Amino acid sequence: MGGSRAYPYGSTAAVRGHVLAALGVLKVATADQIHRLTAPGHKDNKAFRNALLDLARHHLTVSEGSTRDGNKLWGLTPLGLDAAAEVLGRPASEMGSTARGAARSGAPHAMAVNETVIAVTRTAPEPTRPVRRATATAAVRSASGERPAVIPAARAELPAVPAAPAGVGSVSSWSTEVGMALPSAGRNRASVQTDAVLHAPEAGVPVLLFEVDNCTESADVLAGKFDRYRRFFRQKTKDHQGRELPVWRTLYPPTFREGYPPIAVVFNPGIRTGEQALKNRMNRVLDLTREFWSGSWERMGGPGGKLADGYRNYRDAIPLLFTTLPYLQDEGPLGPVWWRCGHREWQTLTDALANGDDIGAWHRRDEERRRQREAEREEAEHARTQEAEHRRSAWENKPPDPQSAVPAPCERCGQPLNEPPSADDAFTPPDGRHCLSCRTDLRQQHMTLRQALFGKRPDT
Repeated sequence: MGGSRAYPYGSTAAVRGHVLAALGVLKVATADQIHRLTAPGHKDNKAFRNALLDLARHHLTVSEGSTRDGNKLWGLTPLGLDAAAEVLGRPASEMGSTARGAARSGAPHAMAVNETVIAVTRTAPEPTRPVRRATATAAVRSASGERPAVIPAARAELPAVPAAPAGVGSVSSWSTEVGMALPSAGRNRASVQTDAVLHAPEAGVPVLLFEVDNCTESADVLAGKFDRYRRFFRQKTKDHQGRELPVWRTLYPPTFREGYPPIAVVFNPGIRTGEQALKNRMNRVLDLTREFWSGSWERMGGPGGKLADGYRNYRDAIPLLFTTLPYLQDEGPLGPVWWRCGHREWQTLTDALANGDDIGAWHRRDEERRRQREAEREEAEHARTQEAEHRRSAWENKPPDPQSAVPAPCERCGQPLNEPPSADDAFTPPDGRHCLSCRTDLRQQHMTLRQALFGKRPDT
């Protein structure tokens, strides 16, 4: 495509906007990085190289060096920084510096930060509509009456290209080289500078700070940065109503989790650090920063013979996440590529940011215990009710006691035979026919001749 007098390299306004937005965020980058970050659907980065050259003619971009592998590095001029602020919709005061001179040494750290931003964002290629164009040969054949050539459609049986892992945020979600002032006396103002800051509330990440480590400095130097982070997070200020609030809340939105804003350390081993050396480095940094991310244990419960419980207080703790640049590039930020210090496995970003043992988790456990106790009480009450119902039913359904048989009356006097026993029963045993009195009377009567001969008393 031919260019115009203003833009002789033929760049389009859309691509120039991509370039300004990318350099406004990254500060220094190659044309290939701008291409992959903003519009990976383009076939190559030629359109972005042309846009950089066109913007350089208008004194918006400048190239001051190359990467260590020979790719040309580009940055913004002060005028270009203002133009990038317009594209990103940010105040010029929030754009930072132009990073002049960073490209002269190859900017290895800036390149790692750029690759981290690209790996986390993973901008989806925009679909394009192919434009059918008649070639000169096809036009000649049509004029001569020959059938024009027809490009065959793509074969349906070709294997589909697997979908790339999804990313988080967009170009406008990022800021790089963000400085945060620390309390200091006199003119020696100390500060802590964050490599990159991500704002992606739509993905559950209101704010996430990034530290990119090229494994060139000692683990002690890297761990020492988190002391400065905590000093900054502990600073207090007052709002317009006189209420005290943390200084970091004037810069970043609330995280909706207990603790300070989370920080992700992205280790970039490159070809210098082997796998075991990288593990040793990560473990060393984890141990050196334990006081910053571990929080404090608060004991709850335990009296009355109950099981002791508690929770971890993260109010003065920094959620610290580890990952590596190759992990992010291979699996994306939504895969299980994050190791939260204090957790015991690789997790997704959402799970890694969650405080699994904070006061909220204790409240959930306590509520579960309360429901369990309530269920046990209801079960015991139900058992008692059933037992009482069983006893009542057994009593109501009990068969009546059999009626005692009415004894036959005495044959002589007609009185009942079941008289209370007495001492005379030994001399007048029951015969089943006469009562005690009648038996006594009959015994005292004189024996007849028949009774004397046969030894029997008369029946009457």
